[in-house]
Amino acid sequence: MSNSASDPSCEIVTVRDFNFSRKQVYEAWSNPTLLKVWWGPMGFTNTFHVFEFKAGGKWSFIMHAPDKGNFKNECTFTRIVEPELIEWNRQSQPLFRVQVRFDEVSANQTRVTFKQIFETAEACEKIAKYTVGKNDENMDRLQAVLQKRQD
Repeated sequence: MSNSASDPSCEIVTVRDFNFSRKQVYEAWSNPTLLKVWWGPMGFTNTFHVFEFKAGGKWSFIMHAPDKGNFKNECTFTRIVEPELIEWNRQSQPLFRVQVRFDEVSANQTRVTFKQIFETAEACEKIAKYTVGKNDENMDRLQAVLQKRQD
């Protein structure tokens, strides 16, 4: 997949502000022990097989749906700029690129911009109907993990 700027019709974008430092939020994305607890929609659990958090590193895991179904995910990290940016390409269907930006709003507030970037608008539309609300659930789960760590 190309790394050029994409067409907005080929993107699913979720933005959420968290009342935690950029370091705390970034750690929840970069630490596999934390990430596997909150990654995915409500009710999902994860089994991580490989998590090589570096450019060129692999991320191989299975998402387990609450009712039934296991979803294999194969990804390769393409760019990591601590604590600002994480990017990866997904090699499992559906194919897309992910860009996660961590912007410091204030010392204790971080804006996360989670972008799924597809090759075509058609591919994006096909997935958007399933993921848009689910991405919000994912951010809710991240919020809960961050809150629990602070309590």
